[in-house]
Order: sequence, then C-alpha cells, then structure tokens
Amino acid sequence: MKDFLAIFLFFISSFSIYAQVSVKDSSIFTPLICGSYAYQIPGGDLAKRFGDNSNIGVDILFKTKKNWIYGIQYSHLFGNVIYENNILDNLRNKDGWIINRNGQEAIIRLFERGHTYMGKFGRLFNVLAPNPNCGFFVTLGAGYLHHKIRIDNIGNDVPQLNKEFKKGYDRLTGGFALQGFAGYLLLSNSRLTNFYVGVELTQAWTQSLRSFNYDTMQADTQKRLDQLTGFRFGWIIPIYKKSPREFYYD
Repeated sequence: MKDFLAIFLFFISSFSIYAQVSVKDSSIFTPLICGSYAYQIPGGDLAKRFGDNSNIGVDILFKTKKNWIYGIQYSHLFGNVIYENNILDNLRNKDGWIINRNGQEAIIRLFERGHTYMGKFGRLFNVLAPNPNCGFFVTLGAGYLHHKIRIDNIGNDVPQLNKEFKKGYDRLTGGFALQGFAGYLLLSNSRLTNFYVGVELTQAWTQSLRSFNYDTMQADTQKRLDQLTGFRFGWIIPIYKKSPREFYYD
C-alpha cells in the first residue's frame, strides 16, 4: 500500500511539473488521451439483428496550434438485446431445449459484441470557449467495424457449441466504416476539467466473415448496411509540454 501511494504521489507531482504550460493565453499543440462511453441506437441491417448497445472507446488524438485534430480511436460495443435469437433452433428438441452432455437442459445466453477501429481528422472552432484551445469541433473517421452474436454456453457442456462449432452460428460480420462526430471539447484553464461530448454517427458496408452458417445450411452472401447513432462522453488527459525555464541575470 505504501509503495502504491508513493508511486501515485510521484505520478501526480511529475504531471503537475510537466503540465505547467498555459492553455489560457494561446493555442497550443497537445496530445489528448481520451476514455469515453457512448449509448448507441442501431439502424439499417444492424437494427434487424441487435437492439440498443453500449460502447466504450479509447482515443489518442493530437490538437495542433491551428486547432486541427487528428488521431485514432478504438471502441468496444456490447449489448444483450438479440433479435436473431433463432440461430440455435436446429439444436433444440421438441420441448425447445438444447440438451447438454448430461442429458439436462443447457443454459445458453446470447450477447452482442463488436469493435471499431478508426482514423480520425477534424477541426476545432474556438466558439463559446474559455480559452483558445477548446470549443465546438467536428471530426470525420474512416476504418473498420465488425460484430457478432456471442454464444455463452454456461459450463461448456454442449459439444455442438464448442469453440470451433460456435463459428457456424455467431454471424461474425465486418467491413469498411465511416464515422462523423460533432460536439464540444473543453480543456479548462485549471487543467483539471477536460472532456468532450457530442453526437456520433457510424455507417458500415459489411458482409458475413463466415463461409457457412450451420443453422441455415448455406453461405451468407448478403451485403449489409449497418448504422449506429450514439451520444458519446469522453474524459480527456491532455499531455501538455513543459514550459521552458526562464533565467534572469543582474
């Protein structure tokens, strides 16, 4: 506990020494490390498969002196509302059960899982802001989205749903995606309150990444248009450049 406290105090003191540049007087270049959460509503073909989902993201962004913004974003999306919940019907008996190796009803749960990988570029507009380094901003992103139905067999007691066989049911899907974001970014004068908030739109042109679906006994060749609309809030850790030391001589 003492070692942890010492490391924590060292980190705080190091950060306070490093972060002595003033954001109040002029626009500066700074890296921005962001952790974020979004609540998303699906659209297009995605709305036929899943309900609303949550999304946790990590951004590594750079804000230039001229208030351009660029960087990368990774996000993990997850939910528990599955509309294509008939994917395992061919494994059920006449009573609607999936039987495990002990002859009992197996416990099967379905979840939504997915990821996005984006490169982002945008512009910050210094409007209604306490200093030149914040205001309204927009970004455009391009990258990749993929998603699937996660199949959890509690106890792993159904041989037909082992790790390899699940791939024939999970509807793994992916493809090229574009993303737009519009919101507000705050880097406070005190350097203690730093966040962004806004609306995020994602559209992806996807298709199945599995060669064969076991339940339909055929390949899925459908071209899909998957959409996500969400409200995202992110907390920012800005990495400010240390102010140069000044020396005075008599």
